[in-house]
Amino acid sequence: MRVQVVLFIMAAAIAPAAEKTPPSQLLEMARKEPNAPQFREAAIATLGDADIKKGAAIIGEGPDFLWLVESESKPELLVDDEPRPPMKSIKGTKLWMEIGQLRTGTSHKFVYKIDGKITGGKTDVAAFGPDSYEHPGVPQGKISEKFVHTSKMYEGMKTDYWIYVPAQYDPKVPAALMVWHDGQGLVERNNSRVQNVIDNLTFQKKVPVTIHVFISPGKIGDQAMRSILYDTVTDKHARFWEEELLPEVEAKYNIRKDGYSRACAGNSSGGISSFNIAWWHPEWFSRVLSRIGSFTSIQWHPGELDGGNVFPFMVRKQPKRNIRVWLQDGSEDLENNHGSWPLQNIQMANSLKMREYDFHLSFGNNTHNGAMGNAEAPEELTWVWRDYDPSKTDQIYEMDPGEKDKPYFRVRIYNR
Repeated sequence: MRVQVVLFIMAAAIAPAAEKTPPSQLLEMARKEPNAPQFREAAIATLGDADIKKGAAIIGEGPDFLWLVESESKPELLVDDEPRPPMKSIKGTKLWMEIGQLRTGTSHKFVYKIDGKITGGKTDVAAFGPDSYEHPGVPQGKISEKFVHTSKMYEGMKTDYWIYVPAQYDPKVPAALMVWHDGQGLVERNNSRVQNVIDNLTFQKKVPVTIHVFISPGKIGDQAMRSILYDTVTDKHARFWEEELLPEVEAKYNIRKDGYSRACAGNSSGGISSFNIAWWHPEWFSRVLSRIGSFTSIQWHPGELDGGNVFPFMVRKQPKRNIRVWLQDGSEDLENNHGSWPLQNIQMANSLKMREYDFHLSFGNNTHNGAMGNAEAPEELTWVWRDYDPSKTDQIYEMDPGEKDKPYFRVRIYNR
């Protein structure tokens, strides 16, 4: 008997964890049989017992979402500070659930009110639209192996990068180019879903056939160079791209050399880096996608070196550059000794507006997180590449007439 018990315990210890259920299947189970043991087991295995207990469990596909929480008393669900329909009790348990829809192409936050107290919740819940998912009949591009570049400009710096090539690429036809900073996070297809977006928009001809370079920030030995590369307000990083990195990429693929056909993208310090490159050399890169951009003082050395905090004023007072800029940020972004990310991005938007740049500000309630930027990627890329004409090599970017009639962005204190 003792041997049997020991064997049973050992078998239980090495038994595989229950498999997670795909979001669409779990949502269907919740709609049809929310009180069935099979649904409860699948929900706990997929969402995690700890997240369910602490009120952080959520899963969704497209606009459809499922919230599940454990509570002694009936909880009230608030999404983006607005109350949702009453939650439903799952019979024989302390579990409460709600199935509902969220606006796609952005991110959301939620909390619970239980016995009059706010508890649980989660920020930066991405709601992906149709173009962020794989579609039958849409050919997929291919991600390359990892390449490693050794820099001369930043002596000894080694940089990893990958190249994403759309299925429509023809080596005989020069392709557009888009550089993605911190690109190591884009290599896995369903991590950020950017590869799906590229495939779908290229297939729909909403963006040109584009070679995408996903690059990680370099290192010199053990020294991380990310902030030095990304947050320093000089043209050195732009020259690093033009003089060192791009010749390697151009040796592998047929890429256009005009700034009209080149874009930069990135999150946080990668966002300001994208703007910085285009600011100094719009003839090399003229399209900018900056998400949660760090237009703050990270690399500011007073009297010696400018940091990103000066950009709103440089935009207002220096000669206008021929660039197109999408800015994305949110009210809950960082506030620290380097500055205020939300206020600086609003400053940037107002400065660009004042000088009648071709710009757009997408402002949500996100924290310093990539969820909103990833969710709105189809809209971002469509806007950045709109009216692209492969027969041209340049274009004078002009502010959208509808933007001219709008007021400057204003700030209202809401939390005290």
